[in-house]
Order: sequence, then C-alpha cells, then structure tokens
Amino acid sequence: MSEDEANGDEAAAEDEADEAESVDLEAIGDRLDALAADLEERQTDLEAADTEDDLDVVEAALDSLRDDLEDVDIPEPPETDVEDEDEEPAPEEKLQDRYDDIESDLSDLESDLEDQRGPYGEDVVDEITSARNAITGTRWTEEGTAELIEAVDSFLDELNDLLGSSVTLINDGEDVPEQLEASLDSAVEAVENAKLDADDDADTIAGLLEATDDLESDIDDATEWTDLEIRERMRREGYYDVLDHVKDFPPEWHALKVHEKRGNVDMILLALETFDSDFMEEHCMEALQRMGPEAAIEPMLQKANRRDQAAMRVLGSIGVADDEVVETLLDYVDSNPNLQGPAFRALGEIGSEVAVQPIANQLIADEADVRSWAARALGMIGDTRAIEPLATVLEDDESDRVRASAAWALTRIGTRDALEIVAEYDDDRAYLVQAEAERVDLGPVA
Repeated sequence: MSEDEANGDEAAAEDEADEAESVDLEAIGDRLDALAADLEERQTDLEAADTEDDLDVVEAALDSLRDDLEDVDIPEPPETDVEDEDEEPAPEEKLQDRYDDIESDLSDLESDLEDQRGPYGEDVVDEITSARNAITGTRWTEEGTAELIEAVDSFLDELNDLLGSSVTLINDGEDVPEQLEASLDSAVEAVENAKLDADDDADTIAGLLEATDDLESDIDDATEWTDLEIRERMRREGYYDVLDHVKDFPPEWHALKVHEKRGNVDMILLALETFDSDFMEEHCMEALQRMGPEAAIEPMLQKANRRDQAAMRVLGSIGVADDEVVETLLDYVDSNPNLQGPAFRALGEIGSEVAVQPIANQLIADEADVRSWAARALGMIGDTRAIEPLATVLEDDESDRVRASAAWALTRIGTRDALEIVAEYDDDRAYLVQAEAERVDLGPVA
C-alpha cells in the first residue's frame, strides 16, 4: 500500500470516528430531551397527587428517572490549546449544561414531593417530645412554672378535643417539670394510640401541630432564672409599659407585637439587642422587615456585614439607596448562592442603578438559580441598560425557569422596546415564558 493510500485510509477512519461521535452526541441529546419531557409529566403528576399513595407513585417514577439520568454518560469535551471567550461552547459542554439543568429541576421536584408529604402523626410526637425536653432541661422561676402549668394544661385541652382522649395534668412527681414531663408523655401515648393517617386524619394532624406550636411558643416565653436580670433591665427601659397586665402572660413577644403596631422602632431594636433568644431575634427581624424603618439601617448594616441574610432582607425592605448599604450588599453579589439571593433581592428593592452591571454579570453564572435571581433583580431596578442582556438570556438560556425570569424582568422594566421583545414569545415552548408574553399590553407605554 502506498503512503498516499495509507493516509487516505487514516483520514477516512478519522471521518468515520467523527461521524460516530456526532451520532452518539445526538443520541445523548435526544435522551436528555426525553428525560426532560418525562420530568414535566412527573411535575403534572405531583400537582395532581391527593394522597400518600399518589405521592408514592410519583416518588417511584422520580427514582426511576434519576436512575436513567445517572446512566447518561456525557463525554469530556476535546481539549484546546487556546481559550477563546467568544468561541462557541463544544457540543459536549452544551449537553453537560442541559444535563445539569435537568438534574437541578429533578432535585427541586424531589424536594417539592417531600414538602407535599404529610404531615404525619410522628411529626406531632416529635414536637411534643421537643417541648417536653425544653421543660425538663431548663431551670424555671416560680412565675415560670406557673406559666408552664397553664401552657401544658391548655395544650392538653386542645389535644383531647382533637383526639377525643382524656389526658390530664399528672400531679405525681418531685417537682413541676417532672410532673409536666409525665403529662406530655401521656400525650405522646395518646397520639400514638390514635394511629393517625396522613390522608384520612390530615385535619386532625394539622390541628395538633398548631397546638404544639402554641405550646412551644408558651414555653419559650415562660420565665427562666436566666431571664430575671434581662427582664428587670427591660422593665426599667419601659419595654413592658405597653402591656396592661404584665403578670398575666409571658410578655416579651406580646410587647413586641404592640411596639410594632405602634411603630416603636427603638423598642424593637432594644429587644433585638437585649434578649438572648433565637425566637425573639427572629420575630424582631420579621417586624423590622415589615416596618422598613430607616432608623434600623445602622444595626442592620452591622449584621449584614456578618453575612446575616435576615438583615439583608430588612435593608431591602427599608429601600434606601444609602452608599454604605449598597456597597455592603454588592460585596455579596459575587459570593455563594445562599448570600447572593437575599443580596440581589435587596438591591432590586432599593433600585440601585450602581448594582445594574455587577448583577448583570451574574446572568451567565453556572447556577440557574443565580441567573434567575439576577434577572428578577434587574427587573425590579428597572434600568433600561438591562434590556439587552435580559433579551439575550430570554433567547439563549437553556433553563426555561431563567428565561421566564428574564421575561418577567423585561415586562417589569416596561418600555415599549422591552415589551415588544417579550411579546414575540407568545408561542414559546415553555409555559411560564408564554404566560409572561401573553400578559404584555402593547398599548401606550413609556
């Protein structure tokens, strides 16, 4: 065989290999499309599921789908000597991105399924046990033990009404916490004996969980020995002055609600600073987020600089484009997703034009959630500079969820140029994108 013939055969073999690889990649793409379609059907099945048996069927289907997805083997892209940012991604890279989107959507659906399950009788048992442990693991004042007796007695009344049981306070024991522990153990036994079914007894379980929530709140509010010094200080500060009968019930949370209603920001900030309680901190932060007071900017900045997500949400609710606020939030724009989400939203609520470019840079982030949050933040800001990058996302992003966020953002910006872009997608393959397009009104706009 001549050298030319040998070279020709080698070239032909390479062509055949390339063609075979192309066919393989096309087959992988078809398989991913089929899995994506299957995933959409499972979403519909989950939305239609009414019983635990229905959910079991969906779960089995999702397990099978995950097995099929894990069987998909995407080859590594060919190595190149020179990296060119403008170069079209290799087919293998596109397939991997498609795979990652499907895997992310599948994980979300699995989480949704778990959220849709239950609640169960076992959840009620766990909550009662948690309340019992809180009682026995704490040293209480005389006032606190009286509050606990009232709380447990009230809980048992609700439990008996819901179960038709006859559990009462037990007086045998060396001290009040021990007696309450025995009483709650009897409550656990009553729940277990009821053999509650997640479907047939859903209302009963929901009522029991609401009752246990009330019990845990009452326990949190009952007076511990460690509360005395703090309460005395707060009395001197006038925190409890808004209550007519301080001794009639655990006062901290009730006073907080009154202060919020009256707009007493200084008292809410004092409570946030003083009470060493996760429960009170959570409710103080929620009150500040609802109120959005400028007086809270400085303490929220301090907490936001310590990566506090709740503080970022409060800063967004306040909505003041203070330079220090914006600078603090911008520090998290290129951070981890747990911090990016609240930072993007806060900057969007503030309407910071300075944040437009840094947030727009995240429209090409690896995580679909990050791209979606970035698009929505740009829509909230409403700067027309975002129209072009959002239009690109709407046209090219492989995640329909991200594309829908871009369509929403363009609609929120609301100029004729932005609305005309969205209107072109009224027959889009994705329902969410199509729905945004159908809402567009091309009447007189800015």
